[in-house]
Amino acid sequence: MPQDAPPNGGAPAGRVLGPYGRVTEMQAKLHRWAAADPGRRFDDLFNFVYDPATLVMAFARVAGNRGANTPGVDGWTVAMVEERIGVPGFLDGVRTSLKDGTFRPLPVRERAIAKPGGSGKVRKLGIPTIVDRVVQAALKLVLEPIFEADFLPVSYGFRPMRRAHDAIAEIHMFGSRGYQWVLDADIEACQAPGLMESWLAGFQGCNDRLGHHV
Repeated sequence: MPQDAPPNGGAPAGRVLGPYGRVTEMQAKLHRWAAADPGRRFDDLFNFVYDPATLVMAFARVAGNRGANTPGVDGWTVAMVEERIGVPGFLDGVRTSLKDGTFRPLPVRERAIAKPGGSGKVRKLGIPTIVDRVVQAALKLVLEPIFEADFLPVSYGFRPMRRAHDAIAEIHMFGSRGYQWVLDADIEACQAPGLMESWLAGFQGCNDRLGHHV
């Protein structure tokens, strides 16, 4: 935990926080530190990832997802975890494997689904195991508030409380003010020499936010 972070997220003495409250306070602190100092480097975040409250919230997110009962390569679903192991025992195992360094993600189960529009094209969908999904969700809970501080207001993709409809609404707003062009670019399909390399180089700043041992 960063040295200036008091125990229990700075909660007043005698105040008992549940998992949601603890994680929310942790995220608020991380975001506040990141926003206050764009050059700040976060070197000790891993203990937040395997904190029991973080894992409880991560499992809740996985369980609330539409794919909760879609198994990965190990065949396990959320319902099976709840019925056969129990959530506390399952999360204890995840936490132990993260703490002692024995956690290893499994390959994703691939499925090809048709792209909308009747083009006949398909896209590959990777389905991780429930364990891997929980770890991914825990990482997202910890890292998201840090990188959110660096995003521009005009960025809408895969961000909390934002969606494609918000971007469309902004396009309509600018259209009503005289703008006449909208650029729709497919980064994956772009073959311009050197463009992808220079674009990816811009993400070096992400590494500058994190130490070698997250």
